[in-house]
Amino acid sequence: MNKRIFKHARKLHKWLGYLLALQIFAWLLGGLVMSAIPLEKVHGKHLAARQLDNPFKQQDYSASLDSIVAQINEPQQISYRHFLTTPTIVVTSAQGESSFNGRTGQLLAAPTQQNIIANAKAHLLIDATVKHITQLDVGPREVGYKANLWQVQFDDLWSTTLYLSALNGQVITVRSTIWRIFDFFWMLHIMDYDEREDFNNPLLISFSATSVLFCITGMLLLLQNVRLRRRKL
Repeated sequence: MNKRIFKHARKLHKWLGYLLALQIFAWLLGGLVMSAIPLEKVHGKHLAARQLDNPFKQQDYSASLDSIVAQINEPQQISYRHFLTTPTIVVTSAQGESSFNGRTGQLLAAPTQQNIIANAKAHLLIDATVKHITQLDVGPREVGYKANLWQVQFDDLWSTTLYLSALNGQVITVRSTIWRIFDFFWMLHIMDYDEREDFNNPLLISFSATSVLFCITGMLLLLQNVRLRRRKL
């Protein structure tokens, strides 16, 4: 094989190594961290329950469904739920969810801050107290920029944060420092430093292609070493 090929491969391999060193380290470190943290911990299943067992029975939902459905334009789904000590009937339509008192059939008013705190505590699986509570028109990226919700942060080691709907008080998601650490390394892994969702972004594709070229030049240099050893023998 032409010696010039090995010469160019060595030079290219060196400069590609300089270019890729930090990103390859980030890929390896991110892979280690993300594989070491169980997804159950990332999703905060040990910190708070997203849903609670419904303590109410069918007979507790005595409201007229016909009367409730008549108030909704083009209803799509009916769910039997509960909020604190009240059985609720939730009707889903193209406009969103509407919650009704399961006993009276009356439209439920938006929960108060005290209601939200009580429901957040009911879902909590750890011993912690509320550190901070905020009503948000639009939530942060970690909750997908969902609108009209409450953010309840607790004072535990992992800064457990529950996001609840401001319309009906239902828990939307659970976040913690564990999730944020995982999310940070996921960002480094897929190289989407904005929304952290695009696995097909040009930057990742470019670095991946460059890494393949780095491996090819490395294999050429390995082949050269094998040839040199055979000649010495």
